[in-house]
Amino acid sequence: RGPERPAPRRASLVRAVRASASADAAVSASASASAPPAPFAGFVAPEVRDEIIVKMPSPGDLDGIDEREWVPQTSSVSFRPLLLNVSQGYYVNLLRVKGAGVLSRHRHPGPVHGFVLKGSWRYLEHDWVAEQGTYVFEPPGETHTLVVDEGVEEMITFFNVTGALLYCDEDGNVTHAEDVFDKLEMAKRHYEKVGLGASYVDKFVR
Repeated sequence: RGPERPAPRRASLVRAVRASASADAAVSASASASAPPAPFAGFVAPEVRDEIIVKMPSPGDLDGIDEREWVPQTSSVSFRPLLLNVSQGYYVNLLRVKGAGVLSRHRHPGPVHGFVLKGSWRYLEHDWVAEQGTYVFEPPGETHTLVVDEGVEEMITFFNVTGALLYCDEDGNVTHAEDVFDKLEMAKRHYEKVGLGASYVDKFVR
């Protein structure tokens, strides 16, 4: 049996198909470059909730936040909600501490992300200090004691907290807990009290 002879007609067909595909791609790329992008018009499930858009102040303009939006927890500690996700059990807020002192000893069953916008703080259990511009990741399970040092007039940090905040005594025993539903209830009471109305918090809830 001799060697197989090439199939010139098939090879020509393959080359023609490839050339056509290359031309179509070039036309498509040219059209995409010249035409303005169009919004997606396909199917989106009706159960999808709206986005939450909150205009964040620059680090130098944190005083521009409406004072009524800060929900007090103690005489020196307050938070400004950004997202209260009751369907997944986490919350995102700005935490503000006025003046120095020990804030709390606590433990997180879930991860925590933080970004310092103003001032500084640290944990007694570590040798680092979270200063303005610092990102902090807190792994689940650790018990630590948050401190704002002398000389820091005000600390504001963006926190994303999954699960509850478990407050502990010096032996690590949980004394009480605070989760997204507690944050929601505190915000409702406060906004009603300051005249914004309890429903003001609804725009942060998902």
